[in-house]
Amino acid sequence: LPSAGYTNVLSDTDTIKGLVNPSDTTSVFSDTVSWTAGLQYTVIATGFSASGANGSNVVLQSILDENSPPASGNVEFRVINASPHSPPGGVDVYIDPIPVQAMGSAVISGLAYQQVSKYVSLVFFPGNNNGYELYVTQSGSTTPIFSQYLGPADNTIHTLVLTDVQGGNAMNPLAMELTDLD
Repeated sequence: LPSAGYTNVLSDTDTIKGLVNPSDTTSVFSDTVSWTAGLQYTVIATGFSASGANGSNVVLQSILDENSPPASGNVEFRVINASPHSPPGGVDVYIDPIPVQAMGSAVISGLAYQQVSKYVSLVFFPGNNNGYELYVTQSGSTTPIFSQYLGPADNTIHTLVLTDVQGGNAMNPLAMELTDLD
């Protein structure tokens, strides 16, 4: 199990608040989450806070991580769509080994805003130090909204989070990559 990157918590229910800024006590959102000791979670706040007032449409997602090591010679990815400006109908996700001759088949299809994919296990190519290319497209299309290099190590697990650009008027052209198990 991961030894870094996670904070240990007791089994409990906690309130998480988002603040306008660290020196201000104005709450953007407040939500309750339940934790189970010994488990790992990815916690994402997504949406918009029009005025910084409580009751805005910020949604807190507490997502259980599955950090059992993948089989040797594999790497795992999952995707969280936390981009309010992702296309209607969601996105398709392609993860192809480099060098990419042509985009392969989508490994995740129709991932809508606030949805979390299952973990996808891919063969790790030890002789391929080039990594993988991530392509995110509108669902049903093969025209990339963006592409991004991924360079995982063998036997690791990664969460890719799709977000909006700062200011929130479009999908960010880079996924946030979290290493769940390294």
